[in-house]
Amino acid sequence: MSGGRFCMIRPLLTAFAFLGWLATPALAQQPQRSECLAMANAAPRVTPVAFRQAAASAEVQITYAGHSTYFIDTPGGLRIATDYSGAYQVGRLPDVVTMNRAHSTHYSLYPDKRIPHVLHGWGEDGKPAIVSERIGDTFIRNVTTDIRRYFGDDSGADMIRDGNSIFIFEVAGLCIGHLGHLHHKLDDSHFAQIGRLDIVMVPIDGTYTMSLDGVSEITKRLRASVVLPMHRFATPLDDFMQRIGQQFEIDRRMERSFRMSRDALPSKPTVIILDGV
Repeated sequence: MSGGRFCMIRPLLTAFAFLGWLATPALAQQPQRSECLAMANAAPRVTPVAFRQAAASAEVQITYAGHSTYFIDTPGGLRIATDYSGAYQVGRLPDVVTMNRAHSTHYSLYPDKRIPHVLHGWGEDGKPAIVSERIGDTFIRNVTTDIRRYFGDDSGADMIRDGNSIFIFEVAGLCIGHLGHLHHKLDDSHFAQIGRLDIVMVPIDGTYTMSLDGVSEITKRLRASVVLPMHRFATPLDDFMQRIGQQFEIDRRMERSFRMSRDALPSKPTVIILDGV
């Protein structure tokens, strides 16, 4: 190549390299896409291609460990634990843990160091936690809510803003939500951020979190195919079932675990009560 031709090409190569350098950070900073929100905002019967493909045969396994801790085992081998305090352990250590700080039974500041991903439902310096990341085959995001500063204070005057998170796990074509230590009713903006849920984990104690009437109203509005009660120590399950109405079936099981795929979701909303404490 002659020196003159090279001198003409070199500025072009430099320009392309510079544009590529500019584009790389921008691509890296793009937010992850939530298929559950896309499904909630799409026209009826419209399901994203990625979800249709994932739903063909992939299953998740969900295990009730106790209190408000559920383990989610994904088709890709990822193990997730919700409201992880370390007190409830079934099988191997999780790869991902989500936590809320309302009570010590919902979080730990000293989790096992072998757990690679620890996601807090609260932020630092008064800022809300922002979780939006893909780990393995699962996209995990959060929707923040407020928590009472003191137990028994229902006035709303002394709340920790954004102190709790509803965590949402999108895997195998399923949208799985965990309401955390919920202390107040959700407004339209919360429901819009949550989007579609196929499986939802709901606190039903009626005292430490929120009233049974309030959480029942939220459960009905979410219209998930599967409802998994948690925080079950204070309220008879029959009281919860009476409030959410006859549109929900009840499925009591002697096992701690069950497997579910998108294609196997029940046609009628069902409360699945797993063995556990």
